[in-house]
Amino acid sequence: PVFAGMKGSAIENFSCVIYNIFLMNCTWQAGRDAPADTQYFLYWQNSKDEEEMECELYIKDENCRNMGCIFQNVSIGIEKAYFLVNGSSKDSLIQFYDEYIDLYKI
Repeated sequence: PVFAGMKGSAIENFSCVIYNIFLMNCTWQAGRDAPADTQYFLYWQNSKDEEEMECELYIKDENCRNMGCIFQNVSIGIEKAYFLVNGSSKDSLIQFYDEYIDLYKI
């Protein structure tokens, strides 16, 4: 199922900001009903022609939970970039979050 996982466990308030043309920060908040041990992982694909890549430099909160990502050497194309954040927990399945974003608009 598309929305498999515990309701309310997907991330919230996902947003990305581009700095100095080549740097991009994406951040999010943990799902309000996500178990405390939930860890999130961000994958993105800049265009249909490129491979999907996992974040290389996570931003962590005080509990060492991934709450954002810093991307370097970002190239901004005309296609929408695809972002996927999934999570894992020993207690339950975690819903994923995905979004297509026009990087040139941010």
